[in-house]
Amino acid sequence: MYDWEHRLTSVDNNRVVRPLEWGMEWAREWPCRNGWKPGQVPSLAQEDPEKFFLDFNRRIVADSDEFYSYARPTDFRLERREVQVFSTREVPDPELEAKVKETHADFLRFTSPVKTPYAENDLVNARWYPARGRRAIVLLPHWNADAIAYGSLCRVLNMLGIAVLRMTMPYHDIRMPAETRRADYAVSANIGRTMHALRQGVIDARCCLDWLEERGYSQLGIVGTSLGSCYAFITAAHDPRIRVAAFNHASTYVADVVWHGQSTRHIRQGMESGITLETLRQAWLAVSPMAYFDKFSRWQRKSLIIYAKYDLTFLPELSRDVVAEFERHELDHKVVVLPCGHYTMGETPYKYMDGWQLASFLRTGFEG
Repeated sequence: MYDWEHRLTSVDNNRVVRPLEWGMEWAREWPCRNGWKPGQVPSLAQEDPEKFFLDFNRRIVADSDEFYSYARPTDFRLERREVQVFSTREVPDPELEAKVKETHADFLRFTSPVKTPYAENDLVNARWYPARGRRAIVLLPHWNADAIAYGSLCRVLNMLGIAVLRMTMPYHDIRMPAETRRADYAVSANIGRTMHALRQGVIDARCCLDWLEERGYSQLGIVGTSLGSCYAFITAAHDPRIRVAAFNHASTYVADVVWHGQSTRHIRQGMESGITLETLRQAWLAVSPMAYFDKFSRWQRKSLIIYAKYDLTFLPELSRDVVAEFERHELDHKVVVLPCGHYTMGETPYKYMDGWQLASFLRTGFEG
């Protein structure tokens, strides 16, 4: 299994090593600024960027409802267009390209309440899989997922009477800046940009819930895989409308995944000479699930946690720590451990086992 994981990880050979950057400029418009004006950063940021970010993270966690607040978009619209793969691999798979050729689908588009220097990233994109009834979920894919991943799961959920908005996360597929070939700006050695991307993703997901409500869907849920699982947990911790939540791969801190994960070795390589794991953990505390269990516990909901026994990216011990927090907070949850790894969960037969668990949970999760 480990050999299989290594081979699948090695398929992507276009990862770029970038040096550590604090990225203070990304914090200029964040809430929780502690008195300094929007558009500026205090002198401390230049003098001691580490202290600046650690202090900022503590303020954000203490008042995260403000940090993840937003103004509801006013330009929701459905757009009919041709389906594209948007592969992140050095050499795209021609079979995937042929699979979607000349097919069309509906996509929800709206302007993200969170702004970046990239116009393409600030136009949110979510493929719409409608179903009759009142149940609907927002689905958040894994890091560097292509634009057609999870389509089969979405169609299965439709047959169960569950509508799906499959959201493109920041810097992914159609939202990817022209200067990049992968979703590198979503998680990188730039501290501030990584936080900004995650804040944007959480707020965009909440906006998707707004649109679903406008369409008459009153029973709402969220599903996230890998990086999408992190986004999904923080979204659920700050949005009372979510009644069911499924976390497909789960981990504690963003820093621990980057530091120990097989697929993020290039990020660690670029930053480890300038920062320790403990400092990185605190510098990304405000975008890590572990900081928000108390807030996640504010509302009753059902949760599913799926993790892989042989995962080399979201290490199993980190997933077990997440499960321990669910138990400590006495939350309504179910745990499934699959006998595979992070990447092999997307391969036969494990992708069918995973899909069955997700569909079974969601089929009954809205009841009661």
